[in-house]
Amino acid sequence: MTAWPRICLVGFGEVGQILAADLRALGAAELVAWDILFADASSAPARALANGTTASAGATAKEAVAGAALVISAVTAAQDVEATRAAAEGLARDAFFLDLNSVSPGVKQEAAQLIEARGGRYIEAAVMAPVPPKRLATPMLLGGPHAAGFLPLAQQLGFTGATVFSDEVGRASAAKMCRSVMVKGMEALVMESLLAARYYGVEDVVLTSLRDLFPVADWSARSRYMISRSLLHGRRRAEEMREVARTVEGAGLSAFMSAACAARQGWATRYRDASSAETLEAMLDAILASIEREREASR
Repeated sequence: MTAWPRICLVGFGEVGQILAADLRALGAAELVAWDILFADASSAPARALANGTTASAGATAKEAVAGAALVISAVTAAQDVEATRAAAEGLARDAFFLDLNSVSPGVKQEAAQLIEARGGRYIEAAVMAPVPPKRLATPMLLGGPHAAGFLPLAQQLGFTGATVFSDEVGRASAAKMCRSVMVKGMEALVMESLLAARYYGVEDVVLTSLRDLFPVADWSARSRYMISRSLLHGRRRAEEMREVARTVEGAGLSAFMSAACAARQGWATRYRDASSAETLEAMLDAILASIEREREASR
């Protein structure tokens, strides 16, 4: 890999930590991270930074970004613009700014304006698959006038799943947002369907019917995985789905389904502890038991 003098990671959650580990393994010369949660020593980003050696911490976003040839933003959807604004203050002229966040085309365009105003080179990235399996090599669509110039460097850094989608900022994110209507919507539908089915004792019939309609080898295992992702990451998914709703509304449509999905994904985080259940049935039972305890407490 071509040695970059300094790479900054804005956001040190699950994705940021994966990127840091992979970039370090590939020989990145200097990795600096900044996360708003570093101020809380008990937070997951702060603990990950303290327990690992993949990156050093910047005291502020401006300090972390200073001198970086590449800044990678991997924050929650709700923090995209604010994180970009904070990073832009210390951005070096001509530095690349890779925005991985799952937000609407309008938010990407606002972020691009902040970076371009500081003399940076903004690249929109739409991540089109879960990051953990392929990590740096996860498929992503790059957009904006600097995307084509950045691609060879991205591939040297290990982003081998990256492709240039458009020279217009917003189009790649539109593709991602429209995909999320289906992907995150299916998670919400599966959770709602199977929780109700388990309550009535008919989940086996529902799963059998799903196998007949959609040829998935093991619907029980797939459903457990989908529900667990909502339990663990529902807050982040809810933020993304609110951005999806803005994208749908920008097309002149009412975002009935996306708004409902955001609500269900956010609701799921209340039952995070159930994610440790080893089977679908145990997971559903744990959630239903928690719901029943809530009902009893409210009487």
